[in-house]
Amino acid sequence: MSHPNPEEIKGLTTALTGASAGAAPHLGPPRPRSLIERMKDSDIWLSFKASKLAMVAALVFVLMTFGAIFAPLLATMNPFDPAQIFLADSSLPPAWATGGDPRFFLGTDDQGRDMYSAILYGLRISLIVGGLGVLLAALIGITLGLVAGYVGGRVDALIMRIADVQLTFPAILIALLIDGVFRALVKTGNKEESAMFVLILSIGLSFWVQYARTIRGSTMVEKNKDYVQAARLVGLPVPIIMLRHVLPNVIGPTLVILTINLGLAIITEATLSFLGVGLPPTQPSLGTLISIGQRYLFSGDWWIVAFPGLTLAILVLAVNLLGDWLRDALNPKLR
Repeated sequence: MSHPNPEEIKGLTTALTGASAGAAPHLGPPRPRSLIERMKDSDIWLSFKASKLAMVAALVFVLMTFGAIFAPLLATMNPFDPAQIFLADSSLPPAWATGGDPRFFLGTDDQGRDMYSAILYGLRISLIVGGLGVLLAALIGITLGLVAGYVGGRVDALIMRIADVQLTFPAILIALLIDGVFRALVKTGNKEESAMFVLILSIGLSFWVQYARTIRGSTMVEKNKDYVQAARLVGLPVPIIMLRHVLPNVIGPTLVILTINLGLAIITEATLSFLGVGLPPTQPSLGTLISIGQRYLFSGDWWIVAFPGLTLAILVLAVNLLGDWLRDALNPKLR
């Protein structure tokens, strides 16, 4: 059996190389994958599809959010418009109960407002207050936690001691204190106009500690890694290092906290409104509707408190289930 000489091997290699070089322009560079394609292949999406409970909770939350956003289109009346409210229609039971009116499927409250419409508008206010309150808490907590973990020293000690002191008080008590202080400082005529702002501020200042402690711990680990040391060597300013390099690597766990705290923030808003220090009756949230309905519970008008309370319970349950699923999906030990 004869072996190929070096010239034949060289010619074969040249032919193969030329064929490959000629085929390369026809193939071209690989098409970059879109964001949707990357999401479909991610572990989080696969975990979401595998959890029927998470899918149902997400569907419920999306439907409620959709109803809140498009409340003016879905509601049968505007419960804030006095021209559409008639006292003759007050305290009507649901349409299927004895004495019910087909115009009001869930009945009416003591002022003649349609409960279905009032719940849609109240759901909108509760989601706005809870969502903005949680975002404010996340902004404050992430900022303070990033500064405390990266700077360290006395700054870290001061921020963490303030956080420790706040943890000794219930969140609802801190919210009541902040609400009372700001209402005392605001003029009487402006209290109703600033009620939503005060609620958002109260919730934000009550829930920032969890974000700060989580971000601080992760930042203390990340600041000693090589990429942060390299950024220091090239002379980047400290704020740029914290925001551009450290923050993207430590913000992941706060997504779970934000999801779970959304439910707590909605409950806090409802509690404050139930206690009479939230939104005025002219701007009813779910908590305000529950506060109004509990006055007539023992008189037989159960629907005034039952339907807003059931809506609040379903909303908070859906948010908490989503938070539990997200916590498990982001935990590498459970994969």
